[in-house]
Amino acid sequence: MAEQSPIPPTDEQVPVCPRHPDRESYVRCQRCRRPACPECQRPAAVGIQCVDCVREGSKTVRQGRTVFGGSVTDGRPTVSLTIIGICAVVFLLQLTVSGMTGRIAFVPAVGESQPWRFLTSAFAHSPGNLLHIGFNMYALWFMGQYLEPMLGRARFIALYLLSALGGSVAFLLLVPARSYAEALAGQGGSWWGGAVGASGAVFGLFGAYLVLQRRLGRSAAGMYVVIGINAVFGFVYPGIAWQAHLGGFLVGAGAAAIVAYLGRSRGPLEPPDRRVHWLGLAGIAVLLVALTVLRYATV
Repeated sequence: MAEQSPIPPTDEQVPVCPRHPDRESYVRCQRCRRPACPECQRPAAVGIQCVDCVREGSKTVRQGRTVFGGSVTDGRPTVSLTIIGICAVVFLLQLTVSGMTGRIAFVPAVGESQPWRFLTSAFAHSPGNLLHIGFNMYALWFMGQYLEPMLGRARFIALYLLSALGGSVAFLLLVPARSYAEALAGQGGSWWGGAVGASGAVFGLFGAYLVLQRRLGRSAAGMYVVIGINAVFGFVYPGIAWQAHLGGFLVGAGAAAIVAYLGRSRGPLEPPDRRVHWLGLAGIAVLLVALTVLRYATV
């Protein structure tokens, strides 16, 4: 009778995932051929790839850009919604915390010693006027849906903050200076009064919209009507800082002109040179700071 000999044991090791050595993995990456456990598998055109190969491959893929060099996103105006949320929280604090408005409003007379007011005032609104914050936040949401995806989030933030700063600087330059003695006598005027609101920044978005639309060859007739109506309100109704509107509008238009006309791409597949954009935006910030220093030096 023939004897059946046992099958000799094999020395081949059980394949395990390199990232999780405690897991058996019989599925291999189509790119590097290493085993990949279910947690490390990513669907590919054929089969699967491991997370390491997917990450390595993403480095060689050119990121999509808009016509002005902004990173292509899902279109959700995340920055605009964040600013709206901040303004809403600040508004609630103004209603509940005594003296909150006075601590963050822009007052030209104290702006030199408390420079944060140049920007904090753009996130505050008149506590007794819901239309004030309501209109500004609606305008920010409406414009942000269009401008933020087009410019990219980083440059949209820069546009908003520069426009807010430009509004405060214009207010500082255009209101007449008054001494402390005049303020005590009740003649301090706007120099000693507080200005709040995102209107300067919003008008900056209006100005940027006009410039970018012109660069794209699109109509902006409706925006001219909106700006005209708001300009009339600024001179007809008391208590509206038209100076901030003007300053924000000019700075926003200037910032958009830098993005639209400088650092333009050399070919249809090349994105604009955003380094030129950032240098130009930094130049606007330096100019605003210089005007502020000069104004306080001459008062």
